[in-house]
Amino acid sequence: MLLTAPNIKDSLKLEAMANTYTQLYIHFVFVVQNRASLIHPEWEEKLHKYITGIIQNKSHKMIAINGMPDHLHLFIGFQPSKGSMKELVKVVKGESTKWIKEQGYTDGKFKWQTGYGAFSYSRSHIERVYSYIQNQKEHHQKKTFREEYIELLKSYDVDYDEQYIFNEIIN
Repeated sequence: MLLTAPNIKDSLKLEAMANTYTQLYIHFVFVVQNRASLIHPEWEEKLHKYITGIIQNKSHKMIAINGMPDHLHLFIGFQPSKGSMKELVKVVKGESTKWIKEQGYTDGKFKWQTGYGAFSYSRSHIERVYSYIQNQKEHHQKKTFREEYIELLKSYDVDYDEQYIFNEIIN
């Protein structure tokens, strides 16, 4: 039996997958290399807008973005048909690092640390997660990033090894 390559046009039709509907809400957390406090208030909002553009250009919906000088929280409406979470985080980290360096914000020393956290929520939790992310500055007056992150891991029953929790802060 002779097999031929499928018609490209037909392959594209299959990608849409009729009767497939998704709505996923994902909270991403990632940190600056060695948790260095490199995200400065003077350009933090510009970074948030730039990352929002990346998310939207990848056909996802930014719901909330905020963080601290050493880490970032993103809450998005994630479209799995537009790629994997791993691919999205790689693009966000790569493009934002390049942009930060091009803007001259950190003398070329900026880099995101390897890895990330990703936590899913139902629609009924959107307001709560949005509020949590928007209030990061106040939240971290009471709790360290490490405490916050371990609390997230535990609340989702994620197995983790203490030695692989994001590296300590370097200022």
